[in-house]
Amino acid sequence: QVQLVESGGGLVQPGGSLRLSCAASGNIFHIYDMGWYRQAPGKQRELVADIPRGGSTNYADSVKGRFTGSRDNAKNTLYLQMNNLKPEDTAVYYCKMSIMTHPLLGQHDYWGQGTQVTVSS
Repeated sequence: QVQLVESGGGLVQPGGSLRLSCAASGNIFHIYDMGWYRQAPGKQRELVADIPRGGSTNYADSVKGRFTGSRDNAKNTLYLQMNNLKPEDTAVYYCKMSIMTHPLLGQHDYWGQGTQVTVSS
């Protein structure tokens, strides 16, 4: 099947940077949209960045100018560069990919396992 494995989370001081990665593996025919989401304690999961295969990346207002999403289609990998991190960015970050495993099966959404990002002094 398909697996999404995230890496790059951790503890960072306010103003610091982190880079998250999400690598997809398995039976992949084609990957459409990719995206990053996050969920803080007691809050609903929210979209951070939507990275379509073609077109512009869309960001949540709270991260515009600080986060940059990118993708390497040859490697089936998604990235999130996070700069000038703030305590309110603390959350579990999840990647999501819309993947077709066979041309006759349509596309389905797959999620990473989540990686904790903590911004604290």
